[in-house]
Amino acid sequence: MQKKDQIIKVTRKERFTAVIEYFRKTLPEPDTELHYKNPYELIVAVILSAQCTDKRVNIITPDFFSRFPDANKLASASHEEVLSIIRSCSYPNNKSKHLIGMARVLINDFHNKVPEDVNLLQKLPGVGRKSANVIAAVLYKIPVMPVDTHVFRVSSRLGLTSGARTPLQAERQLVKYLPVDLISRTHHWLILHGRYTCISRKPKCEECGLTGICKYYNNKLHKK
Repeated sequence: MQKKDQIIKVTRKERFTAVIEYFRKTLPEPDTELHYKNPYELIVAVILSAQCTDKRVNIITPDFFSRFPDANKLASASHEEVLSIIRSCSYPNNKSKHLIGMARVLINDFHNKVPEDVNLLQKLPGVGRKSANVIAAVLYKIPVMPVDTHVFRVSSRLGLTSGARTPLQAERQLVKYLPVDLISRTHHWLILHGRYTCISRKPKCEECGLTGICKYYNNKLHKK
């Protein structure tokens, strides 16, 4: 790795190679920080995690799963019952409706089995493309790239993506350059790096082992 005060030029391919090598050494087996025991619990946690921290979701879900241990229990719940448990998360009213709707669709359309296909997953209320990718990647190790705010920010700063204005554009660029067997793992790497090191307002560049190939960091050096 290059010295932190050294300005270098690297290709996008070299950046991907360096990022993969770095995380393979520092975080070989990354995983979601959401707590779950089965596919149903993961879907609930993912729906709750939209614009909410995993830490907050993990505080909410033990009581939630105690009250609604499976889709059948949740499908018969009232909006008020669900809302009373998830009130501390973001957008609790909408999420209450989504959770009950998800359970009903899961039972009626999918025979209570969480589908593997990303397009089918998006038929569940509260599950958009990013959430569907998360579920497919975590549960079934499908080579898809969920792009949340952390992945979008970190991939742009590092220079893994270029000019991407939407999560879908970033997703397509990342998938294009990543080995298929590392796509879902890289998703976790980028999320965790964005959550704890390459944070939004003030990235901890002094703690980062990727400054040598980081486009954001090297641009800062040029401005000095």
